[in-house]
Amino acid sequence: MTARSPALGVGLVALGATCFTVNAGVSRVALRAGVDPAMLTTIRVTCTFAVLLVVAVAFRRTALRPPSGRLLVLVVAHGLIGVAALQWAYFVAIDRLPVGMALLLEYQAPILVALWARFVQREQVSRGLWLGLGLAVGGLAAATQVWHGARFDGVGILAGFGAAICFAGYFLIGEAAVNGRDGAVHDPLRVILWSFGVATVAINLVHPITRFDTATLDRRVSLLGVLDQHTVPLGLALAWVVALGTVVPFFAELFALSLVRATTVTVIAMLEPIGVSALGWAWFRESLGPVAVVGCVAVVAGILVAQASRPDHSEIATPAIT
Repeated sequence: MTARSPALGVGLVALGATCFTVNAGVSRVALRAGVDPAMLTTIRVTCTFAVLLVVAVAFRRTALRPPSGRLLVLVVAHGLIGVAALQWAYFVAIDRLPVGMALLLEYQAPILVALWARFVQREQVSRGLWLGLGLAVGGLAAATQVWHGARFDGVGILAGFGAAICFAGYFLIGEAAVNGRDGAVHDPLRVILWSFGVATVAINLVHPITRFDTATLDRRVSLLGVLDQHTVPLGLALAWVVALGTVVPFFAELFALSLVRATTVTVIAMLEPIGVSALGWAWFRESLGPVAVVGCVAVVAGILVAQASRPDHSEIATPAIT
């Protein structure tokens, strides 16, 4: 038996949010260099699966064991909804809406997770969690300043809400997958490996990676913004997107689901859009006015309030990972 460690879980989510934040900047470098958003998604998912496969072969071959029964259903749903559909919906949203509005819609996911926990899982959800979520969402609206250039686009709005549903699904399905009904904790590497395998097949059926021109990997591209004078090979930027922008954060947040509740993980994950706002200011010289700064503070305060309202699970014991 091993004890849950909420502190480690929170740390892993914070690590994931940080990696996702930096990845937003590196992904912009790749996109501005001419990589199509759909192709970037295909490269990201396919190469991540390849890396996870190598890691499993080298260090944990038990993760290669195909899932069956309930776990198989969850892994397929996780791959199609929490990985493939999430990436597609997000790119459609940011293509048709201001980025701030797209982020605000996607990050309704913590509210969806809390509603699911309260009314479906019958989990006790305190008033503090709702207060924290409200404060965080309001702060996110201020931090991203969604009213700047706001426009109504039906497809974009639907895609944004779709991204929120898929994002919530990533955490809820992932939580169910790593925590078996019998109390066993399934290997997070096994879960994420097969989830990305399912997503890889689905995405390549629509936009195969074979369409990518590998001759462009050696082409040097600008890092943009304050780093505009510096260049790196396009292949290095794409490698970052895969390794530190996908493998590390996805695995960190999925592993965290075996240590803390999905409601906690999604609330802390709201640090990502705040980090993206700060990154845009520091790297790409984007404005970050007083209202945005107050919004960032409100998001952090909301996360702290929501986190303080959660019961302490540190005494809960779980069986060893299987």
